[in-house]
Amino acid sequence: MTPVELSRTVLRAVRRAVDDGVLDVVVPGRTDVMPPGPGGCGDYATNVALQLARPAGQPPLRVAEILRQRLAQSDGIGDVVVTGPGFLNISLRGSGDDLVREILRLGRRYGHADRPTGQLVQLHAPHEVRAVVVMDAVARILRSQGALVRTSCVARPEPAWTDVLGVEVDAYGTSEAPDPLDVNVRPVPVGPAGLTRLGRDAARWALLHPAPHDRPRISDDHLVQRESNPLFRVRYAHARTRALTRNAADLGFHAEPGDVHPRGDTDTDTDIGSDTETAARETSVPETVVPDVTLLRNVLADHPRVLRAAAAHHAPDRLARHLVIVADAVLPFLAVVLPRGAEKPSAAHRARLALAEAAGAVLAGGLSLLGIDAPEHL
Repeated sequence: MTPVELSRTVLRAVRRAVDDGVLDVVVPGRTDVMPPGPGGCGDYATNVALQLARPAGQPPLRVAEILRQRLAQSDGIGDVVVTGPGFLNISLRGSGDDLVREILRLGRRYGHADRPTGQLVQLHAPHEVRAVVVMDAVARILRSQGALVRTSCVARPEPAWTDVLGVEVDAYGTSEAPDPLDVNVRPVPVGPAGLTRLGRDAARWALLHPAPHDRPRISDDHLVQRESNPLFRVRYAHARTRALTRNAADLGFHAEPGDVHPRGDTDTDTDIGSDTETAARETSVPETVVPDVTLLRNVLADHPRVLRAAAAHHAPDRLARHLVIVADAVLPFLAVVLPRGAEKPSAAHRARLALAEAAGAVLAGGLSLLGIDAPEHL
């Protein structure tokens, strides 16, 4: 069950409670599910009970219990626990496999709207390099969420902004607008000195990663290939996932969602006799210790919500910071994807590769929305 499907399941539970006469509320058009916060548990959490408590005229914990009973009866739900003032913490059946399959099916479009929403957005920026780059990224994110976006600038963008930074502006000046447009993209400005020297990817990251109210730091630190550079970690994590896919193909196996923990099964049809079995035990390698992947799955599941929030608040920095979280969650896991030593490819290795490829798809899709290249090699 994907986050979107779970959100619909939560709303159906609210509808059943209303139909049963135990809640007197208007069923909301949508509700968000997200990874559990501190003190939470399970795969996802929602605060829908807190949102409905006041209009229902009931305590949040009572509303949460009403919804818990109905959610627990829904297909695909393993368990529902109420924590804190009324948060619903939901555990899914087979949630990890379904999530990975959904990401691999959609690829870079995971988290995008599946159809136009009819929303029309006009973005208008001052003649300033950061504002124009932020506007370009906001437009990309809004379009991913189904909006129709038109961008404009008060004056013609400088050639370096389009040629080097890859900015696209639909119109500039006022000749195509009968009425003056209000500037609605106005981050803290930055001087253009040194930007083009960084190149497109590092320059865009330097302008987009900080929040709009923070002043960007323009320096060669964005080009350094070490862990202290967030952009390097994000792009390196993506390149590693692509390398793992190539290496797995060389070893003769491919990605297949499933349990990432070893079950003692290997892809072999050879019958092992007692002598061979003894020798195999003597030369066997220790069982691979697989890091906990709960955080990684949670941040991958949170990607659609992050995209919606970045679009709603015109905040590409939210997406940039989310990509850093994804990269930091997946990097420790990548070391155990391929077989080691005498290991043979197993179902667990195929499942680990699928999870790694899913993370790579999220990283690639997010970088693309920021206008930044996701390299195959780094």
